[in-house]
Amino acid sequence: MPSEPIYIRYWRRLPVLVRAILSGFFVYAIIGLFAWMAIVVTLPAPWSLIFMVGVLWIYVKFFSGNWGPNNSLEARREMFRNVKLSAKVWQWSLISVVLIVAVIQSGLVITFRVIEFPAEAWSLGFDYSAVPMWIVWLYILLMASVAGITEEMGFRGYMQVPLEKRYGPTIGIMVSSLMFMALHLNQAWAPVVLLHLFLIGVMWGVLAYGSGSLIPGIISHTITDIFNFSYWWTDIAGVFDKPTIVVTGIDSHFIVWIVVFAVSGTLSIWTVLRTRNARTTRVNHNP
Repeated sequence: MPSEPIYIRYWRRLPVLVRAILSGFFVYAIIGLFAWMAIVVTLPAPWSLIFMVGVLWIYVKFFSGNWGPNNSLEARREMFRNVKLSAKVWQWSLISVVLIVAVIQSGLVITFRVIEFPAEAWSLGFDYSAVPMWIVWLYILLMASVAGITEEMGFRGYMQVPLEKRYGPTIGIMVSSLMFMALHLNQAWAPVVLLHLFLIGVMWGVLAYGSGSLIPGIISHTITDIFNFSYWWTDIAGVFDKPTIVVTGIDSHFIVWIVVFAVSGTLSIWTVLRTRNARTTRVNHNP
């Protein structure tokens, strides 16, 4: 048998922790950062959108293990987790999807009622006034999809899966969540939501582990970023202009969002547990 290339041998000598982190960042960045930026800069709308959809489709086919070299198909399928979920797992995981979105958005509202919303730092930084609104919405939908797919595949797939296998789910979820938080440190809006970013990573990491699939997390991540891009980072879906409770005192608006956060947070934990139970029950009945 031919010997392995030297770079493969050196790669295998690296600790699993290092390999997982490097793999996760690479799988995310190849499309989520480099291809996206190159396509948007070089191609005008709507051609950039059409081309990016094609690139994203090829990316998913390859890294999910449905296309490409046969010698790595199984490894890539394992990193992508499972795509065939039972009806019960789908039921509970989709409820979790909605609840996690509610936790994230209510958490942001509460945060910016406690501290002043830094609107300038929370701007995407591009002028869309001369662009038809339907194209702006298409860009937002595509940006959210690119982020949801590439970040979940990179962090909850190619990074978290090998860490789970080697160190267990707790370490896998914690490390991938810390790296997810670190990914966003260069953003102007990140400093006020660092804890949020870590906890969001934990929620999506737990959802991936509980459901045994990346798909619920991709859906939740995409929906979350549609809200973020259209409301928090642009004003096409509205403007957050509520003063802080330092100015208004604890009012009904603040109390309502506290309740939404507490209820959705509690229920999201319960539904993820139900998702995990539904998946393990199916596995135990189908050895």
